[in-house]
Amino acid sequence: MADYRITPIDRPHQVEQVQPVRRRDAGSQFGSMLQREIQSAAPAQESFSVAFSKHARERAEERGIEVTDTLMDQLASSVERASAKGAKNILAFDATRAFIINIPHGRVITTMSQEEMQENIFTNIDGAVLLK
Repeated sequence: MADYRITPIDRPHQVEQVQPVRRRDAGSQFGSMLQREIQSAAPAQESFSVAFSKHARERAEERGIEVTDTLMDQLASSVERASAKGAKNILAFDATRAFIINIPHGRVITTMSQEEMQENIFTNIDGAVLLK
């Protein structure tokens, strides 16, 4: 049988003292981190932009709807207001034109003129915004 020896350790290993995190402290640390992340992301959420899909650009041209800076500002404002309410697809309209907009992508999907709006049926939307 083999002879095994246990040799004594001259000095004990240094063990770093770690203070346990109390559950209440862990929650506040997480909350602080979450608030910092929200605040750092906030500026990106304040700026809403809208772009026209190729289809929507073609429809606007065909229907004589002029896409101006003022209109783009109105659409961006509509997206911002609808987004705050949780809408995903909206109808943004005034007396002479209407736009179906996908909120998450900030994209105008299609446009309609006053004549086309006379059917009075709009599907696949979960909100409507009157253009200001």
